[in-house]
Amino acid sequence: MAPSAVARTRATLTGDTLEQLVKRARHSVCVALTDTGDFSEAVLALLATIPARAVVRVLCTAEAVGPVVTLSELPDRRVEVRVSESDLREILVVDGSVALVRAAGSAGDEAAVVNDVAAVRALELLFAGAWSRGTRLADHLQLSPRLRTELARNILERLRAGNTDEIAARELNVSLRTYRRHVADIMRELDANSRFQAGVRAVEFGLLAE
Repeated sequence: MAPSAVARTRATLTGDTLEQLVKRARHSVCVALTDTGDFSEAVLALLATIPARAVVRVLCTAEAVGPVVTLSELPDRRVEVRVSESDLREILVVDGSVALVRAAGSAGDEAAVVNDVAAVRALELLFAGAWSRGTRLADHLQLSPRLRTELARNILERLRAGNTDEIAARELNVSLRTYRRHVADIMRELDANSRFQAGVRAVEFGLLAE
C-alpha cells in the first residue's frame, strides 16, 4: 500500500476523524466493534446521526452487544446487527471507498485511515466474511447462557466430529450419564431433532466456527 493511502491519527484526532468519515456516508457503513470503550461509544453515537437511507451493518463481539442493542432499536434506521464469536479487528468502512482501522492492541489512541481503493475493498471483503459467519442479534439474545459455556462448546465440537458418547465423556472427564444429559439439554435449547442438526444450528448461531 502506498504511504499516501494511509494516514495515522492520534487520540485527540480520532473523534474528529470518525465524524468526518461517518458524515460522508451515503449508501453504507460497515463497522466491527470488540468492546464497550470510548471508541465504540463514539462510533455508535455517530451512526445514530447518519442519513436514514444508508444501510448500517454492525458486527460486534458478545462483550459489545449492550450498547449496540440500543442502536438497532432506533426508528427509521436501516441497521443490521450480528454478533461474532471470532476475534475481530475494529474497523469502519464507509461506502466502500474509505476505511478506518484501529491499531492492534490500541487503547483508542491510534488508527489508520485508508483511502486506497484496493485496500478498502480488501477490508470490506474481510468484513463480509466475518459478517456471514455472525449470529443475528435476535438469535444471539435468545440463546440460553448455558449454550455459551466452555463445556457446551466442547460437547458441540464432539457432536460435530461424530465422537461416540463414551469417547466424548472420557475426553471431557465426565460420566457417560452426565454427558448424555448435557447433550439432551443442548439439543433442547437449540430446538434440534438430531445431533447433526444441533451441530448445524451451533454454526448458524455462531457457537462453533464453520
